[in-house]
Amino acid sequence: MSASGFIERTFKRFIPAPFTLAVLLSLFAMLIAFLFTGETSGENAVNILRFWQNGMWDPALLVFAVQMMLILVLGHVLVLSKPIAWLTGMLTRLVRGNGSAVVIVSVSTMLVAFFNWGLGLIFGAIMARKVAEASKARGFKINYPLVGAAGYVGLMVWHAGISGSAPLKAAEEGHIASLFTLGDKNRLLNILPNSIPTESTIFSSWNLILFGILLIAIPIVLYVLSRYTGTKSFELSIRNRSETKRMIKGAEKLDHSKYLSKIFGSLLLLAFLVSYYENLVSGNLTPNMLNFFMLSLCILCHANFVSFLEALDEAIGGAAAILIQYPIYFGVMGIMRETGIVGDIANFFSGIATQLSLPVYTFFSAGLVNIFVPSGGGQWAIQGPVVLESAIKLGVPLNKAIMAFAYGDQITNMLQPFWALPLLAITRLKAREILPYTLVIMLVGSTIYIAGLLII
Repeated sequence: MSASGFIERTFKRFIPAPFTLAVLLSLFAMLIAFLFTGETSGENAVNILRFWQNGMWDPALLVFAVQMMLILVLGHVLVLSKPIAWLTGMLTRLVRGNGSAVVIVSVSTMLVAFFNWGLGLIFGAIMARKVAEASKARGFKINYPLVGAAGYVGLMVWHAGISGSAPLKAAEEGHIASLFTLGDKNRLLNILPNSIPTESTIFSSWNLILFGILLIAIPIVLYVLSRYTGTKSFELSIRNRSETKRMIKGAEKLDHSKYLSKIFGSLLLLAFLVSYYENLVSGNLTPNMLNFFMLSLCILCHANFVSFLEALDEAIGGAAAILIQYPIYFGVMGIMRETGIVGDIANFFSGIATQLSLPVYTFFSAGLVNIFVPSGGGQWAIQGPVVLESAIKLGVPLNKAIMAFAYGDQITNMLQPFWALPLLAITRLKAREILPYTLVIMLVGSTIYIAGLLII
């Protein structure tokens, strides 16, 4: 029995559905918080429940959840339009079999995700789905879960890319000082820089070299896996959207008018350019920008409003899992943040570190915390002060410490199914089907990142 086969069967047997995982993770976070933070008393238990509840319904996080749902839904609607279907079809024509499928999907997804995590998130899922549809239509065989894993690898490079939360926030004037309380500010004010430019983090030569190594190594690993795991049969329901013509009367003509939809779509695109021109020039993309842009493209690429709404009806079901599971994870984040567990984890690793090993320990602590707090920006706000203060104490360059945090935060996305929810919704795969492969990818990526942090 091969090692890959053993891992795959083990995951399928013992890993539950993502919703169940989220519930188990919530219970585990509550238990850890009760046993190791404060007194093991009824009052502490009540406080933990309050933290959990507050986290679940945090207004800022709920806005984030809606943004993620829109990224998923609008991306799916866009793919159901004829122009984008033609474009992705051209890409999938390059696929000739299992090996070329995982290479093309992984390389393209990593490139897009390095540019913007939101685009990478939806692009990888769409490419995996389109490759599966092409395999059914053209008769070549693939390992669909492995292709799905290839479409998820963008989430292991995003935080070190152009849309990475920690390096982008650190580049903002005054952000670093704002992370600390007033007392800490007085002590560290003369040491902390006002900002750390992205030239020394995202666009540093060593970060780009590490990304280049991953861009080569990960597709090679996936290709080898495709040879050892072989192909697998799979079911994939492909809905053929009918275009039955019928008599259109009265106000229905507006619904089917291509001119009205093109005018409205053009207005949306114009408003997008006017509102976000400076952000586009600086390369600073946000979820709202991405959603606004995709909405305008959706309207423009579909023939009319009827076509758009039919695609919306088909795509909206994929957001059901996100609607429920995101608040559950937000509750875990609330517990971790308010009880101080995040700081305890970071302080433990920094307490045993040396100047050489601190970046590696930061990498591990960020990866561990990411399992409980799967949000790069939210995790940086909690863990960032510990990372920076530890780096100052041990003489580690702050830009290196920030990137070590970013590497660790992104790598355990390959183990944490939170960010895989959009991909699972679009591909109709299960988390237990892709996790055996993403686990292998995580180990390879971790080895590259750790070696890089020690050599830099």
